[in-house]
Amino acid sequence: MENDSITKVGIAVVEHEGRYLVGVRESSAPLGGLAEFPGGKCRPGESAAECAIRECAEETDLLVEIVEPLLNRRYDYPHGAVDLHFFLCAPANGMDADKLKGTFEWIELAALREREFPPANRPVIDRLVDRDQRPAQRGVT
Repeated sequence: MENDSITKVGIAVVEHEGRYLVGVRESSAPLGGLAEFPGGKCRPGESAAECAIRECAEETDLLVEIVEPLLNRRYDYPHGAVDLHFFLCAPANGMDADKLKGTFEWIELAALREREFPPANRPVIDRLVDRDQRPAQRGVT
């Protein structure tokens, strides 16, 4: 039986002091063992941005604020289609960014490409690296 439903997912790409918040998916979950940004399925009536903030808090105990949308894309995995909404986020004022729960840790931008993320995440990682390189290129004549 074919499933035509698309799961809407909110994802918090949290940046703090040049590092990004990355965890590892549970081995029993779809895409288990791969690196991940905090995020998950949107609840009925919940916006993708609200979902990204909620999921980040649930998974890491870190409250975040949306800085800007990064990328929205649909991707078809063998286990189902997803509508992914990636948001660049920052820790909310007053939050201790070093007190995290779960498998999440802060990693340098360059290390993002060394981690094995789900295929749908590759464009957002490329975008982060490109954004980081742009200011340096402007100063070159």
